[in-house]
Amino acid sequence: MNSHTPSARDIIGSSPLIAIENEALPKLIVDPPLPEPLAQGRVFIQYRTENLRVLPVFGKGALEVSPRIGHIHITVDDLPWHFVDASGETIILVGLEPGVHKVLIELADPTHKVITSETVEFTLPDLKKSSSKN
Repeated sequence: MNSHTPSARDIIGSSPLIAIENEALPKLIVDPPLPEPLAQGRVFIQYRTENLRVLPVFGKGALEVSPRIGHIHITVDDLPWHFVDASGETIILVGLEPGVHKVLIELADPTHKVITSETVEFTLPDLKKSSSKN
């Protein structure tokens, strides 16, 4: 193997098939919305986790799984409800009104206990106003 080529472990981390002793605390890294879709009125938010795999597995028994698993809670504009996502894929929001918005993304364990969170704030353009200028 070429010494300059990163190994699979270098890129994707430890094998999920082997328990990890003394796992590091989970981290949530959230990017700002992608600019191209945002300019078209759609919100695409990419995120990633460290030391936790996002999977659709829930319940008390899943707390004992190693490497650690969980999911995310997504709350838009401080609404009194949130939705859950366990896909690990880009968050996509459509249908928001033009203006300033914020999205709270919470990393949660399989029993929905929040571990950590990040908030993303952004402004959706008024597409009706911008299209009338053309």
